[in-house]
Amino acid sequence: MFFAALTYLILALFALAALSVMILRIGAMMSECRGTPAARTAAVTIATGYGAIGFGFVLIAAAGLAMFSDTPVIGLLLTSGFVALCLGLGFSQAITTLRAVLDPPAKAA
Repeated sequence: MFFAALTYLILALFALAALSVMILRIGAMMSECRGTPAARTAAVTIATGYGAIGFGFVLIAAAGLAMFSDTPVIGLLLTSGFVALCLGLGFSQAITTLRAVLDPPAKAA
């Protein structure tokens, strides 16, 4: 069980770090393309929030491994897949938020 939990934490935290870095890089590229430093500032803010919420979720999902104490490999696969799905959905929401911050809706006349 210890090996499964350690493997899960390494994989999940690596995925979280990789997605957070991707948010920062997308913000840097948007800053270069648009010529505005606001994209970098927004990306840092959004990546920080994503990392904090994602880290909490990874730890909460780690508690779900205890339900699979009899079959740790199946628990590792199920929990890792669920966390990958949720981190991916959170990443897409973070990028949507980054775009919304940089492209505010047009004001009605």
